[in-house]
Amino acid sequence: MMDENICQKDWYAILDANPSENFQELKQKYQKLALLYHPDKQSPDVPPGEVEQRVQRFIEVDQAWKILGNEETKREYDLQRRATELQQRWPVDAQVFLEDMNWVDGEQAYMYECRCGGEYILSKEDAEEHVSIICCDTCSLSIEVNKCSF
Repeated sequence: MMDENICQKDWYAILDANPSENFQELKQKYQKLALLYHPDKQSPDVPPGEVEQRVQRFIEVDQAWKILGNEETKREYDLQRRATELQQRWPVDAQVFLEDMNWVDGEQAYMYECRCGGEYILSKEDAEEHVSIICCDTCSLSIEVNKCSF
């Protein structure tokens, strides 16, 4: 499992990249920045304070590549990044009480049908929170699930 601190930084921004870029594009951006900030590539006339900043930038670029350059860690980072986005306050299309959702033993989750025909799925762990906002698995609608109806 990935360290939670790793998810606190935007590794794409550090590489001046975006999540839609493919592996080769990410690699090219990493290589460009690594050459630019590598301690061995600094000219001797760079002030000492700036050298330290460049070394720090190189370390961040290297960390970003360690995460985004590995298929498994990139996938996990992207999933955690998406989960964080979904937990932010989004416009809510409806409010639903947990008791109105259907418990599905096989899934170990609560489900609620969306008007598009898709489903809202709430894990058992997320259901323990007082309020959860979840998105439909098919469309862009979201609902706010309240644990208590009072």
